[in-house]
Amino acid sequence: MRLAWGQIKRRKVVTALCMTGISIGCAAIIVAISIGNAAQSYLDKEIIGGLKLDEITVTPQSMGGNRGGEEQDGLERGLLTEDKLQVIEGFRHVKSVIPSKQLGYLRFVSSDNLVHDGINVMAVDLSKLREQGNQFQQGGPLDQVGAVVLNYGATTGWKDSETAKRLMEMINSDGNNPMLWEEYEMYERNITDMMGKSLQPEQMIGEKMVLGPQLYIGGILEVEKGQNPMYAMYDRRAYISFETAEWLSDYLNPEDNSSTKRRTFDTLTVKVDDLQNIRPLEELISKLALNATDNLAARDQIASQLNTFKAIALGIGIFILLLASISIIVAMTMSTHQRRRQIGIMKVLGAHMGQIRIMFIVEASVLGFLGGLLGIVFAFLIINGLNSFITASAGIAGLQIAVTLDTLPIGIAFAVMTGILSGIYPAISAARTNALLAIKRD
Repeated sequence: MRLAWGQIKRRKVVTALCMTGISIGCAAIIVAISIGNAAQSYLDKEIIGGLKLDEITVTPQSMGGNRGGEEQDGLERGLLTEDKLQVIEGFRHVKSVIPSKQLGYLRFVSSDNLVHDGINVMAVDLSKLREQGNQFQQGGPLDQVGAVVLNYGATTGWKDSETAKRLMEMINSDGNNPMLWEEYEMYERNITDMMGKSLQPEQMIGEKMVLGPQLYIGGILEVEKGQNPMYAMYDRRAYISFETAEWLSDYLNPEDNSSTKRRTFDTLTVKVDDLQNIRPLEELISKLALNATDNLAARDQIASQLNTFKAIALGIGIFILLLASISIIVAMTMSTHQRRRQIGIMKVLGAHMGQIRIMFIVEASVLGFLGGLLGIVFAFLIINGLNSFITASAGIAGLQIAVTLDTLPIGIAFAVMTGILSGIYPAISAARTNALLAIKRD
């Protein structure tokens, strides 16, 4: 150890070059692992967390049912009915089942004479909105018929009737005017406080525009987890209860007489107690002539892409360490030739081949260790720079890279192993030096 340390201190230029190569490779490995961990954490929190992995989405196989009107196991084939809802609720490992039905896009007029050209109206169990991961910004779900809950996007795009009429006429006459579209987008992005107001759907019946019954806004939802507010404002939804939906349909389509029909659904959201039970439950649901899908495939695809990125980044670090190991081999092989007299004297004094080999390997491992320590410093500097870039330029909220304690030993281990492996050939070459010839030549 003493001889190895003396050689490292004596050959400052060679030591500095070898340490620099190892430190860059070590830093690359630590940065790669840290970026991978940060990306994994970000994906788990912001993206995969928003996928709602514990949910199964159930849809009907056929909207028309069985042509012959037959039933399978007492259930209407192909449709999502209340009977099937109750059967699915009775399955083991099912925490809850949340049905929904699309009523389509409706034009609305508010109590303060604001209009909206189109909000997607959905019938759901309002009391279960929170179970789907929604948080209320204002108010909450109401039980009475006529109550409505707006999502974040449905609070944007409201205009007074005169402005809406003027913009529509101008778009029809001069649709290529960029100034006109700028004004239109300004209104589309404008957020209006809708809490507590009344809404009336507006629908063309015959040649006359007719206002529907009044709906009361009892709650406003926050932006969904993992969704960018800039995109969320264009996802405009209004949630009403199934009783309100039937009342509204009867009012707008009195000839349809929908109240006498069996209640059916467009989608069921099935909450599962454990991800391991998703596949078996999907098999059971499919036996009811229903389609069942989940987000596990999307999660696996994202994880696969992340693992590929980690492998590439780690490969780059290992490649850099490989280049550094070549520099160590060259430097220590040259050192072997320069130190032939020292090696010859050591052999004459009784040192055997194993001791000489160990001396060179220790020297190489110390070089690797010192390079690893320097690499940790480089890794911190690189990651601080990356975080500054992400904050200032990339605009990715919630993504911060950090060097964790468990990554430091990995970087040091790679650096030391690089040094040891690089020192094996010079050590063998040094041990084979002929003592008498080395002393005579020098």
